[in-house]
Amino acid sequence: MRCPLLLLPVVLLAQTPAPKPPAAKPKSVTTPKPSAPKAPAAKPAVRPRPAAAKPAALSTDEEKTIYALGLAMQRSLGQFDLTPAEIDLVKRAISDAANGKPVIELNEWGPKIDSLGKARQSRVLDREKAASGAYLDKAAAEQGAERTESGLVYRILQAGSGDRPKATDTVKVHYRGTLINGTEFDSSYKRNDPAQFALNGVIKCWTEGLQKMQTGAKARLVCPSDIAYGDRGRPSIPPGAALIFEIELLGITPAPAQP
Repeated sequence: MRCPLLLLPVVLLAQTPAPKPPAAKPKSVTTPKPSAPKAPAAKPAVRPRPAAAKPAALSTDEEKTIYALGLAMQRSLGQFDLTPAEIDLVKRAISDAANGKPVIELNEWGPKIDSLGKARQSRVLDREKAASGAYLDKAAAEQGAERTESGLVYRILQAGSGDRPKATDTVKVHYRGTLINGTEFDSSYKRNDPAQFALNGVIKCWTEGLQKMQTGAKARLVCPSDIAYGDRGRPSIPPGAALIFEIELLGITPAPAQP
């Protein structure tokens, strides 16, 4: 239905006498001008993707504990050296099992998990040892570095002026331990609590390296896995990993004299 306001001009024109048309003039012939090329249509602007929503904060003790359960699961899966696509498969399996719709039988495929873990662990070990060997060579080439027969790469960062400990002494130290990729796995500095222990009760790398230090000294020890945690590693340390320690020797308690 048309709006009445739109019909009003048509009605007024019908009631007004039409003017006489002027006398026609002879038309001149003109050459038409070539039309200008049309500008290409503008491409639609690319809309930016919306930013991903931040995960909700953990607000209750129960949520934090369940989140810790996920961290523990991830740690136990570390030996399998999973790719992002394989991690998605694990998530899918958890979801399918929770919905009661697993697509395979656990009794059939579960026994194969152990052999997969051993094969993947061997792969991780070979890769880690190759990377650690290259890192040790690079560290040994640094100015002021010393490489011992055990493979330890030792470099003084700050000279001390006190005594050197014996293997039977107890030492007090501040330290920071990292993997070759820079991941920190332990730090007394972060705890603000120096460590104290018998020097013959720690990894061989420390027993050897700290005996080279004087009280008040700071040193950097790069430890091959053979004198650290070996091929088995630890929950936060990969099998075959070389470790880097920055150590500050704060004090020495001599071992009691033997009667």
